[in-house]
Amino acid sequence: MSPTDLYPTRRFDEPRLIYRTEDPAVWGSAADGPLAQQHLDGHTQHGFTPVEQLLTPAELAAAQNEIEQLLHDPSLAGDERVVRERTTDEVRSVFDVHKISPFFAAMIRDDRIAGVARQILGSDVYVHQSRINYKPGFGGAPFEWHSDFETWHAEDGMPRMRAVSLSLAMTENYHFNGSLMIMPGSHQTFVSCIGETPADNHKASLVKQEIGTPDQASLRLLADKYGIHQFTGPAGSAVWFDSNCMHGSNGNITPFPRSNLFIVFNAIDNSLVEPFAADRPRPEYLGSRDWQVLN
Repeated sequence: MSPTDLYPTRRFDEPRLIYRTEDPAVWGSAADGPLAQQHLDGHTQHGFTPVEQLLTPAELAAAQNEIEQLLHDPSLAGDERVVRERTTDEVRSVFDVHKISPFFAAMIRDDRIAGVARQILGSDVYVHQSRINYKPGFGGAPFEWHSDFETWHAEDGMPRMRAVSLSLAMTENYHFNGSLMIMPGSHQTFVSCIGETPADNHKASLVKQEIGTPDQASLRLLADKYGIHQFTGPAGSAVWFDSNCMHGSNGNITPFPRSNLFIVFNAIDNSLVEPFAADRPRPEYLGSRDWQVLN
């Protein structure tokens, strides 16, 4: 039997706002992992938890070197997991980095990463998606305002809001080079989007997302209510954020690139079903159905 759809989207003629009542933002407790209760309380209230410095200088240098190698890896030429900018053909994202790179596969199992994911979700976890986002200077395109959960629910079949993302800065995140913006508290409101999902929508949406993006009236309402917080900080800083946070980023016309490691952890108990608003699931590298517990 199909699970109840608590968050219907892409099926109505007008957008709807659905208040989140069933799924807490934090499922665990301070006794379950590295984060103190004050951090968990902040995550519940705002939908995110910033980390001033997640990696040591040596770890950061090794991670930056690995990212540079992935960017120029000839074996990935033509690989569908590599997404390029529409106007410049520069690399925009590389997906499945925890499978491509043994270095990142090991790093994300660290208690500072996987341990926090288990604590927030109150469950064993697996990696739903991983990627490097490269936002090159002089042409890195924006990421439109969106809730990740809306896409994961509609196109991947993620039933509930029991997933959390880590964005780990690999370069300096300035306020002017396209750093992440989140509407604090927006994770409590699900925006049901209009427009049916086209076949193979991911091929277009990974370059410029249009289907599954909220309407301007809903965005204005959320921004007026919650405001907008922009995340800046040095390489090695990070932010954990809820799957339903409304977030986006501006383009980068500066000379300073902005690269981030992005890992999505999903609770084992929240494994994927059939998509709620698409004719078939997206490819494995976008929404994993390999639900092996991350140890």
